[in-house]
Amino acid sequence: MNSILPTTTSHSFGSSPNRSFYYNDSNGTYRRNKNFLRRLFRIPQMDFEYAIWQMGYLLIAPRRVYQNIYYHKQTKNRWSRDDPAFMALLAAMLSLSGIIWGFTYDYSFMNTIKTSVFMVLFDFLFIGCILSTLTWFITNKFLIQNINTYAVAQRVEWAYAFDIHCNSFIPVYLILYVIQLFFLPLILKENWISLFIGNFMYCVAFMWYAVGTYIGFNGKGTFLVHTELFLYPIALFIALFVASLFGFNIPQYILNYYFNKI
Repeated sequence: MNSILPTTTSHSFGSSPNRSFYYNDSNGTYRRNKNFLRRLFRIPQMDFEYAIWQMGYLLIAPRRVYQNIYYHKQTKNRWSRDDPAFMALLAAMLSLSGIIWGFTYDYSFMNTIKTSVFMVLFDFLFIGCILSTLTWFITNKFLIQNINTYAVAQRVEWAYAFDIHCNSFIPVYLILYVIQLFFLPLILKENWISLFIGNFMYCVAFMWYAVGTYIGFNGKGTFLVHTELFLYPIALFIALFVASLFGFNIPQYILNYYFNKI
């Protein structure tokens, strides 16, 4: 039965793991990544309409997005995205948010640009690469179930793990980079209600990210088992949220780190 998750395959039983096999596989991956990066500089070739459709459904029906990924595999024989439009659009949205946040805090032009770049390179890409590598390692190391001993071994692609991060980052962006901005006058006040609302926003954003990660690695026909492991951090987020209600204002701490103006 075909898996609904992206895979890379190693040699089958009885075949020799010669150098040619590994060279061809790595060469194919290099070629796909090279084409993906090349398309970053060819904006007319990007399908932004489809990227916007995905972003919308990731908020209301994320499983439908992953169902389309399965169809994508059937037509293009590729699980991870071959169109950088989603990532480029998300980076552009983060850059715009950085500009708005800089304007809100009365930053200079250069400091505003630095804030935008930091949000894209650190918040989205750097943290994303760390989380993607972590989930990629966990799935391949502990969650793979090979039912048939003589079947071709299957592994989750790192590129797909990063796609899951991009997908799960959408609600985080909506809550912490957009909605939080409108609640800024409230959450910066020194009272318990402001503390509760601000901390609750961060708790919901992180829990939504965990649920999105779980949905991405879970699906009909998956060769992974116990993917509910990715839901376990939700208990930690709730515990930290409850503990923070005793006086630790998360938004104030993080915004102070960003803007040093609280």
